[in-house]
Amino acid sequence: MPVTTFDFPEKYRYQTGFDSHLESEAVPDSLPIGQNSPQKPPHGLYAEKLSGTSFTAPRHDNRQAWLYRILPSCAHAPFGPAITSIAEKQENGGGGENGVQSSPKLHYIPNQLRWDPFDHDQSKTLDFVSGQRLVAGAGDPTLKQGIGIYVYAAGKDMEDRSAFYSADGDLLIVPQEGTLDIRTEFGYLLVRPMEICVIPRGVKYHVSLPSGSARGYALELYQGHFKLPELGPIGTNGLANERDFQAPVAAFDEDFGATAQEGPHSYTITVKFDNTYFQAHQSHTPFDVVAWHGNYYPVKYDLGRFNTVGTISYDHPDPSIFTVLTAPSGVPGAAIADFVIFPPRWLVAEDTFRPPYFHRNTMSEFMGLITGDYDAKRAGRGGFVPGGASLHNTMSGHGPDAASSEGARNAELRPAKVGTGSCAFMFESCAMVGVTDWGLRTCSKVQERYAEESWGGVPVHWKRPDGVSKGAHLLK
Repeated sequence: MPVTTFDFPEKYRYQTGFDSHLESEAVPDSLPIGQNSPQKPPHGLYAEKLSGTSFTAPRHDNRQAWLYRILPSCAHAPFGPAITSIAEKQENGGGGENGVQSSPKLHYIPNQLRWDPFDHDQSKTLDFVSGQRLVAGAGDPTLKQGIGIYVYAAGKDMEDRSAFYSADGDLLIVPQEGTLDIRTEFGYLLVRPMEICVIPRGVKYHVSLPSGSARGYALELYQGHFKLPELGPIGTNGLANERDFQAPVAAFDEDFGATAQEGPHSYTITVKFDNTYFQAHQSHTPFDVVAWHGNYYPVKYDLGRFNTVGTISYDHPDPSIFTVLTAPSGVPGAAIADFVIFPPRWLVAEDTFRPPYFHRNTMSEFMGLITGDYDAKRAGRGGFVPGGASLHNTMSGHGPDAASSEGARNAELRPAKVGTGSCAFMFESCAMVGVTDWGLRTCSKVQERYAEESWGGVPVHWKRPDGVSKGAHLLK
């Protein structure tokens, strides 16, 4: 820290900034000067606006980008059902509960849930899109409300002449194993474990796997967009800083004919629209953006750059101090989605139970582990381990397991660094989160005795003070 040392070296260059107005051109003088849509854009390009918010959204919320491309995005054949993608997903255990069919059935249950590590794609037949499985969610993408929580396991690159986009929401990707080489309309992002990326709604992309198979987590945000949390009394710097987010530089292909219909190759465009997959074909590359400008673009972020804050006196602060990104719900202080991490950090609090306290939360908490051990849960077989997950839904009690709790009660309270070589994360939401059939049954990863093994052995430490008789508190 503060910068992660990655096994897979960086291969691209980037711009920096979060929610900034950036611009990039792969060919000099491709961006119009002083206007967005001239009668004839430079070099014979087409101007295309990509709107992430309504035109009349307040200036501080408005997300838009102007793309200058060789051919406009509308030049494609009509969309039809994505038969291949559906067959792949059903064959590999997704059924109709992983987002292939619209309105997947969600089970809203109060039980604490924990999953063993989800499977890799041993067959090497799934790419990043077909390897996604909807585990849990809430809301409705048609109303632009709620979230979807996914795991993914991919064993092969997406097909060479293919691209994907989601009309349902922004996708936050959290790799756990394997590197993702993501080509977007805006340029390239290399995303490795201990990095995250956000691909906005509507942006086309292609994912290849330069280090082999990959596994990880993702959250799709149906409503609004991610923001950096307010810092309040922390001041001007801390947590995730704007300058540490990296955005692509323009990069494009030239694969087209004399018109949009006369190209030498066929490209397949897949879209997720109300959790249903459709495909269309076109005779020109979708990656033909020569220049762009705006504040609606993909970004990536190295979690090692997160500037952790914490107590230096007493008591365990709320986990909100570990928030990297937040998506407001419309209710002040209540996020439809927070992305929170628990990185290496020093604990120095005096006379304090240092792990996360036992609690019941109006927010729902889905946790995953990228690497290492989580200090409030035991590792090993049947524990909380990398590639697995847990869900503590609205008002479901949870906290450190019995062994971790007893260890914390009896620990010598000297300064200690926890989490070295580890990073856990949490998707937190004000929504009550439902679990899919795939997440509850088909994946066969639910730890059936999670609650019993974690808290069934919590000992009773209560001792009635001398001189206080049983029931004395009931007497007036």
